[in-house]
Amino acid sequence: MTDADRRSQLLKLAAGAAFLVVAVVLVLIVVSATNSSGGDTNLEGAAEVDQLLAGIPQREMVLGDPQAKVELIEFGDLQCPVCKGYSEEILPPIIENQVKKGQVKIDFRNYTIIGEQSVGAGAAALAAGAQGRGWNFVELFYRNQGAENSGYADDAFLEAVAKGAGVKNLAKWNSERGELTSKVEATSQEAQNLGFDGTPSFAIKGPKTEGLELLGTPESTGAMEAAIEEAG
Repeated sequence: MTDADRRSQLLKLAAGAAFLVVAVVLVLIVVSATNSSGGDTNLEGAAEVDQLLAGIPQREMVLGDPQAKVELIEFGDLQCPVCKGYSEEILPPIIENQVKKGQVKIDFRNYTIIGEQSVGAGAAALAAGAQGRGWNFVELFYRNQGAENSGYADDAFLEAVAKGAGVKNLAKWNSERGELTSKVEATSQEAQNLGFDGTPSFAIKGPKTEGLELLGTPESTGAMEAAIEEAG
């Protein structure tokens, strides 16, 4: 092989290598852009949430019979992993029993302590609540919760949760959620005024309580059920 042939072959190899480098860079750019878009919109648990809440009245963020004599108030942050645990483990038996039997209603109120996206997520839940799907939104959000402050709770993720939660008028939901951040801030301030410093925190009122009684964070379903019984 002559020197000219060698040079020609080396030039071809170099061109091929440069093409591969460019291709790899383009793939990395696409992957990075995809990942930066936020949370996974392939949601899990919609059927489970629908089954849990089926047949239970919802008005704004109150789940249960409006005439229930006991009201359990939950102050939660949708990005809070402990709140997710309560949503999946502690509260379902109460929803299946006391709530479905009309003995207690649960009022979810935002207490945003995790990060900036918690406010937007809370407002999105309130907008879903305006269409009677607030609790579906909250429960479905928890079942698809990402890492705290990782940026997953962006507009695409929130819209996917709203769709999965059964929000019918997405245009209305989308226009209203931006107007509800002040209500999120108000309930967060309410939680602070009550002395709560973590989420989830609970309060309760009923015929046997002296106004609103603070429960803090009950450690089990049994503890929650005992508080409901004592309040009623």
